[in-house]
Amino acid sequence: MRKTVLFICLLTIIGVVTLFTSCSSGTQPTAENPVQGKVIKSGSINNLTVSVSSDTGKVKNGEQELMIAFTDASGKAVDVGAASLNFYMPAMGSMGAMNNAAALTTTGTPGVYRGKVKIEMTGGWEMQITYEGPAGKGKTSIPVTAQ
Repeated sequence: MRKTVLFICLLTIIGVVTLFTSCSSGTQPTAENPVQGKVIKSGSINNLTVSVSSDTGKVKNGEQELMIAFTDASGKAVDVGAASLNFYMPAMGSMGAMNNAAALTTTGTPGVYRGKVKIEMTGGWEMQITYEGPAGKGKTSIPVTAQ
């Protein structure tokens, strides 16, 4: 009886661990592997590379989650402190300019951020990225098309 109970407990633990690992959101960014998902676009800010990525590698119309990683020449994450991501579409005709700011949160890796944004419409946007902190100050604008 005791062996049966121990065996059932062991199977339960294995099942819970398997369930937990299979339901996790994938790999977590590290200093050596900061860019997660498929890169949408990359750009340069001062002596750093900033990469915006997602599961699909695309910016789409509607709500979505993105990742932003700031890296040095060797591809390692760099702590930039406070960062922001805004999607800007200039005014066209009678339509005013649009700004869709991403709500960024930090991850366990300095220099890597998770963002949630709602893009209002398909078409050409500028990803406006800024940072200020231990790596100084910087900003860039990267064109992207929302699908």
